[in-house]
Amino acid sequence: MLSKPDMVLIDVDGTLVDSVPDLAYCVDEMMKTLDMDVRGENSVRDWVGNGVERLVRRALVNALDGEPDEALFAKAYPIFLELYAANTSKRSLLYPGVKEGLDQLKACGYALGCVTNKAAQFTEPLLADLGIADYFEIIISGDTLAKKKPDPLPLLHAAEFFAVDPTRAMMIGDSVSDVKAARAAGFSIACMSYGYNHGVDIRDASPDAVFDRMDELSALLA
Repeated sequence: MLSKPDMVLIDVDGTLVDSVPDLAYCVDEMMKTLDMDVRGENSVRDWVGNGVERLVRRALVNALDGEPDEALFAKAYPIFLELYAANTSKRSLLYPGVKEGLDQLKACGYALGCVTNKAAQFTEPLLADLGIADYFEIIISGDTLAKKKPDPLPLLHAAEFFAVDPTRAMMIGDSVSDVKAARAAGFSIACMSYGYNHGVDIRDASPDAVFDRMDELSALLA
């Protein structure tokens, strides 16, 4: 069981939305344009979570770590951005239980916000297209502030917006970046078991709770 918070912040990719099908499509189309080998959905699934710039860099080097030639990146990045702008939500889906979980949290009166490392130009259309944008009183994207997760700034910004003490706030995410941001901000942190954490079990990051569906959260807070 978890202490009831006054505010709940929720991550997007790997938490609310399985966005990998669109991201993988865009990565592979980018690679084809560059006359390089495609990377495939399985690889992309392990690379997402730190924003699209980092995803493009990982795709170019075909690894989680490492840096591509800057001239190649400068050529590739605009190609990816154009592709993703046209394919933000064509293949992405809400995870099972997300809509029901958001309905439960809203019915219980929780202040809800969204915080993601995805840029606003992609975040806002994605949430709107999937029908969940209106659940959130604030949406903080990767380029909303000077810093993004794992820095605590986005979380503390949301706490200030809601006038909530960080110790009375909860982050729901799926990655070690979410756990680090929550710990640094003084939030409690619950994680989805199914998300994008570079292929590592999120339990290894020691969040306060791990659960399988968003609609299980209200029972943990009972």
